[in-house]
Amino acid sequence: MNRLSKRLYDLFFAGLGLLILSPLLLLISILMKLKDGPVFFRQERVGQHGKIFRIWKFRTMVVNAEHLGLSITARGDPRVTRLGKLLRKWKLDELPQLWNVLRGEMSLVGPRPEVPRYVGKYTEAQRQVLSLKPGITDMATLEFREEEALLSSSPDPERLYIDYCIRRKIELNLAYAAQASLWKDTQVILWTLIPGYATKDRLKILSLLEKAQQN
Repeated sequence: MNRLSKRLYDLFFAGLGLLILSPLLLLISILMKLKDGPVFFRQERVGQHGKIFRIWKFRTMVVNAEHLGLSITARGDPRVTRLGKLLRKWKLDELPQLWNVLRGEMSLVGPRPEVPRYVGKYTEAQRQVLSLKPGITDMATLEFREEEALLSSSPDPERLYIDYCIRRKIELNLAYAAQASLWKDTQVILWTLIPGYATKDRLKILSLLEKAQQN
């Protein structure tokens, strides 16, 4: 995919998204301030080529939650606030990352950026994913829609995350990057926003990714 065309695509739709969603963003900010205090959560993540940046999210956990438990979240995590549960359900907590996209730190579609702790556990082969610009959504996001439920089913959620989730997500992202296009990016965004959208096409792309991994 042409780098310039993808950047222009990101700039246009991230800017448009912030403009259209500004009333919703303002409403969420007001509710957050009234109910839970601080509105935003910023955390160091590993970006393209290993560069550290700070990701923007609506805060869905209690203050200082990162010091009270793991960097991953399983279903039923007591650190998640009542409003945070609603925001997480509809992925609304990720909307402030449109600002990260405008800044050039992220793309609309790309591997979800990890915290340094887990990137430090990548194998040499897995570090190939760092050549890609991280994104707000990707094929792995779609496959792991119920990640919190999956992690809560394990007696050791972090081990499951490292041994299975990270490996599978990287496999999907590397395979997708090899055949990515702006049209496919658009489909991934629509699948994220509308879970039932074009199910057959989604399954077709997943099938192609599976074949690419086998080769």
